[in-house]
Amino acid sequence: MAGVRIDELRRTLATNAQVVRAIPLPTVRERRSVTVTCPSHPAVNAFFEHLGGALPVEDEAAFDVFSALTGTLTTHYSYLVTLASWAAEHGIAADDADSYVRSLFQGVGRSLSDGTRSLQQLAADHETPKGNNERIRTTWFGPANSEALRKALDGLLADLR
Repeated sequence: MAGVRIDELRRTLATNAQVVRAIPLPTVRERRSVTVTCPSHPAVNAFFEHLGGALPVEDEAAFDVFSALTGTLTTHYSYLVTLASWAAEHGIAADDADSYVRSLFQGVGRSLSDGTRSLQQLAADHETPKGNNERIRTTWFGPANSEALRKALDGLLADLR
């Protein structure tokens, strides 16, 4: 029940029973998704450990931050749609553009499983100084774009709270 606070649910149900919130993502069905839970509960955490992992947090303020992060999933897909459609507008067959973008980001996505490197390090490892990746990052996702994303997340977080 996204957006329903624990106290609100207890009032609605007229109970003092223990309530645990969770953010199961679609990949939980493939047992490849860490699920944020709040508050920590041994049975709930054990359940989600079998489905990709549990990330228990003790307060709803932290839970709301993770919930806001979850709100970026379709933005990522829209980014990929934009890349594929841009390629199609430049003469690439739509199916080929779609296939290439999927392959490109599946490969990059696998590198995320390397927990020995920070996200910043992974980005740096995929970038050649003065290369194509650096150019797009610095011209498209510069400080203004980064700040706009932060403001959007802050607005969503405020609404969640």
